[in-house]
Amino acid sequence: MQSICVFCGSNAGRSEVYADAARALARAIAARGLTLVYGGGNIGLMGVLADAVLAAGGQVTGVTPRRLLEKEVVHRRLTELRVVESMHERKALMAELSDAFIAMPGGLGTFEETFEVLTWTQLGFHRKPCGLLNVAGFYDKLASFLDHAVTERFLKAEHRAMVLTDSDPAALIAQLDSYRLPEVSKWIDRGQT
Repeated sequence: MQSICVFCGSNAGRSEVYADAARALARAIAARGLTLVYGGGNIGLMGVLADAVLAAGGQVTGVTPRRLLEKEVVHRRLTELRVVESMHERKALMAELSDAFIAMPGGLGTFEETFEVLTWTQLGFHRKPCGLLNVAGFYDKLASFLDHAVTERFLKAEHRAMVLTDSDPAALIAQLDSYRLPEVSKWIDRGQT
């Protein structure tokens, strides 16, 4: 693993615990010599994360659509900034540049990006692990909901297990690095248990 994509909020959240977690994740990324790939923002957790990776001597690649560049919410001191034309291109390039994914707390964009890469993994479009950095229990209810989807037979247990979760950034990165993805069909036959 050489690079890791982090999806996170362009807002900072209501508690300083989220920014503290972003800084801890940044230190763990830099300590492992990984390149951070992220959405290129200079605000919210995105800005905290990028600044902290750079401060720790790490490399940061931002990927942003031109429209956000024009709104001046893009980090200008990154190791590399890639400008694309659309959000679709942004997500595709971030996935191409990354060996694994972490979702920190965030909003709709974070959720959408996370579920898209998980879907791509489930369908075999790539074989890259994805984890949730469960800061202060932020993802507890999502984890329960995914368990419910397994119970209701909309999601296989093997695919549910692809969503690695930890509250410790270094431990989550270690899980991502050692995890071996299952090779199992997405579809559930009614006759299966």
